[in-house]
Formats: sequence, structure tokens, C-alpha cells
Amino acid sequence: MTQRRVLVVEDERTIAESIAARLRAEGFTVEIAADGPSAVAQFHAGQPDLVVLDVMLPGFDGLEVCRRIQTDRPVPVLMLTARDDETDLLVGLAVGADDYLTKPFSMRELAARVHVLLRRVDRAAAPVPPAIRIGDIEISEAERRVRLGGADVHLTPTEFDLLVHLAGRPRTVLPRERLLAEVWGWADGSGTRTVDSHIKALRRKLGADLIRTVHGVGYALDLPA
Repeated sequence: MTQRRVLVVEDERTIAESIAARLRAEGFTVEIAADGPSAVAQFHAGQPDLVVLDVMLPGFDGLEVCRRIQTDRPVPVLMLTARDDETDLLVGLAVGADDYLTKPFSMRELAARVHVLLRRVDRAAAPVPPAIRIGDIEISEAERRVRLGGADVHLTPTEFDLLVHLAGRPRTVLPRERLLAEVWGWADGSGTRTVDSHIKALRRKLGADLIRTVHGVGYALDLPA
């Protein structure tokens, strides 16, 4: 089997080499870029299966890198940030990031997140059921495409998987911990802010009334009356 390719974009040499060493030990082929322009160039040249991307970079930042590579082809992006700032997180999700880690982080956790994102890509290639319709929203799992009133809506891979998961269980209240386990593959139940941020993104793109919050429990996708 061909080794999966990962592009690590990080300007701190020690961190970049540590990430690369851990991912190579996990069986990945890894390339490193240290600034925005070289990251985009190496992405186009190497066609990686996943990108580990720091937000703060010379040249132009990781948000711009993410925006540029996602216009070329959808690819899972794990964003690294030095600040646990919700605004930065939401901007990152909006330009196509699928997941994030706040520095400092453990290499074990980073490797686990990479494996989860790639498993999600593999699941997307499996046979899928017909399109799901919810009011003006049409969800095609085969095309991994969402339309609202006939117009395409761009969702990140994680936003799409979360929407499909909720749509497959309409009106069922799903706790955040369950969503983390079943969509993200996180068994420890930590990181509920990640779920909340993705729900906010779906509401912004598809309508504020689509997903209902059950305070203290989780979320449910409501069908039109």
C-alpha cells in the first residue's frame, strides 16, 4: 500500500522536525514547509493526503495557506495555534480547516488526530445512500455536496460529516461527547468547544434554526413542520 503523504507547515524548526519524526514513525511520508508561499508550492507539487498547518507563518499566515490549498482540492487540514482563541478557531474553520490543536500539545495526540482525519476520508469513499433532503437543503453523500435552495454551500469535510451524522438521526438529541466519539473519533470526550464551533459554522452557512441546542445535553437537527 502506498504511504500516506503529510505536509507539515511550521516555521519553528524544532517543532516541525518533532512532528515529522512522529508521523514518519507512524508510517507516513512527511515533507516540511517553513512559510506560507513554500507551503502552497509544496502542496501543489506533492499532493499530500493531509496538511498539518501552523497559523503563524512568515510570508503569509496559515489561514491564507488553508484558503489557497482548499480552492485547489479538498484536503484534511489540522491547524496548530498558539492561542486558544475562539475567533481564530472560527476563522480557521471558515477557510477549510477540519480540526485544531492548541500549543503546547503532545505528539501522541497529534498523531491520533491525523489518523482520525484520514479514516474519515476513507469512510467518505465507501458506498453511500441517496441524497438527504431537509426542507431547502439537499445533502449528497455520494458527491459530498450540500445545496441550499439549489445553490452549492461549501462545507469543510468535518462540517459535512457532522451534518450527515445529525441528519441521519433527525430530532434525536445527540450529546457533545457522543458527537466527538462518532464524528471525530475522540474517545475521551474532551474538546466539546470543537463541536460547538462546528455547529456555529453549520448554522451560519445553512440557517440558524436548522440545529437545535438542548442546553446541558447537546444538539438535534430539526425537520421542517
